[in-house]
Amino acid sequence: MKPFTLLFLLGVLFTNPVLAERADRDKPVHLESDRATVKNTGLSNNENRVSVFTGNVVLTQGTMTIRSDKMEIEENKNGFQNFIAYGNLVSYRQKSEGKNEYVEGWGERMEFDSKTDKVEFFKQARLRRGADEVHGEYISYESTTEFFQVNNGTNTNAKNRVRAVIQQKKKKKNE
Repeated sequence: MKPFTLLFLLGVLFTNPVLAERADRDKPVHLESDRATVKNTGLSNNENRVSVFTGNVVLTQGTMTIRSDKMEIEENKNGFQNFIAYGNLVSYRQKSEGKNEYVEGWGERMEFDSKTDKVEFFKQARLRRGADEVHGEYISYESTTEFFQVNNGTNTNAKNRVRAVIQQKKKKKNE
């Protein structure tokens, strides 16, 4: 699929701006797992705090939920966190601002940056909003701007092509 066509399809796919629930970023992060290790030292020395959670990991923050087999969390001295989740498959779900609609994503690896509200999915990546869906080997999604990037990695065979399913929107009678 040509880059222009893909960008056009993604523009059509997400024509109505839907932002992540803004209140989520101010909510506490809740974590559950079978095991956890935390390196609490370093925040006073400008180093980052690193935590590793393994086994049935569930992270919730407001309406955002991430489920994985393993999750590494790095927190800097300003409180911003980066999550790297691994699994078969990692799942992500977050309510859209002001709507009764969720954005959901899956991949073998997921990275989330709390400072930029950017989510990246790697390998078997899939992202869905309502009935619209995109597939690729890599998906980058910025929840504050609704910007998407999808590609098939370096493979050019038919199995790894970028795919999109775009549902027809109901048309108003005046159009």
